[in-house]
Amino acid sequence: MVGYDPEAKCVSTAEAAAAGSASGLVTRVLISPLDVIKIRFQLQVEQLSSRNPGAKYHSILQAVQRIFQEEGLAAFWKGHVPAQFLSVGYGAVQFMAFESLTKLVHNVTSYDARDSFVHFVCGGLAACAATVAVQPVDTLRTRFAAQGEPKVYRNLRHAVVTMYQTEGPRTFYRGLTPTIVAVFPYAGLQFSFYNILQQVSEWVIPAEGKKGGNVRNLVCGSCAGIISKTLTYPFDVFKKRLQVGGFEQARAAFGQVRVYRGLLDCIRQILREEGPGGFFKGLSPSLLKAAASTGLVFFWYELFCSLLCTLKSTDSAARKEG
Repeated sequence: MVGYDPEAKCVSTAEAAAAGSASGLVTRVLISPLDVIKIRFQLQVEQLSSRNPGAKYHSILQAVQRIFQEEGLAAFWKGHVPAQFLSVGYGAVQFMAFESLTKLVHNVTSYDARDSFVHFVCGGLAACAATVAVQPVDTLRTRFAAQGEPKVYRNLRHAVVTMYQTEGPRTFYRGLTPTIVAVFPYAGLQFSFYNILQQVSEWVIPAEGKKGGNVRNLVCGSCAGIISKTLTYPFDVFKKRLQVGGFEQARAAFGQVRVYRGLLDCIRQILREEGPGGFFKGLSPSLLKAAASTGLVFFWYELFCSLLCTLKSTDSAARKEG
């Protein structure tokens, strides 16, 4: 169902956008706590270890306990409103672009739209288009998830106005360079490995065991998410560090803060002060999030597409009978 299939012409571009939006919305609600923990880990300069007295967070369980004690249960959904705009917008643009690109490749080239390489390229390009479209919202989401108490931004409108007035319009695109550099291979690998794993599962699982298609979609998506996230993770750290530039006053309660002049300076400072391990801070919650979010996104997308196809078939049958 993911990607253009000439043998199963069922979902239109608009329907793919609707299914992508719906899958993003549902998934975001479920994985928001992991996202908040991941961002807190990524932004912490101190080593993530209980042996470091200056480190605010040491492990996933300790971070959950501390965030809950200091900020309450709602803290795990900090920045949820801009995050939902991000997920809904990203899902719509990404899947709409992916379906359109795979169809274009099938119609104007000799490549098969279901080929894994085609899914890699089209998935990467679709993600780049979606990233540019929602980058301002992603920056807002990161700021909200990163701020402690007392809050710097009271609400979404206050954040937009404050950031625009104090830092200028370019601040909404902080971290765009590492994001674009990372998102193409990350999303490309997601779609490619999802396609490969689906093909492998069809070959391994006997015909009578293929009824659990939804579970298979979830497992294939989760595995694809883990592989792609591990291979491209450092760029996610760079992006988060750059997005909170000019936001140092809100980070004081979490430990040390750093000012980066750009992507290369960010890489140099992390390597010099935190070592190679600094590039993988927050990897554990990030992999949990990647497994959950990618699996759920593909699961819900396939499910919503199937529902749309069923509704169309039912409506078409009713019209014929009428």
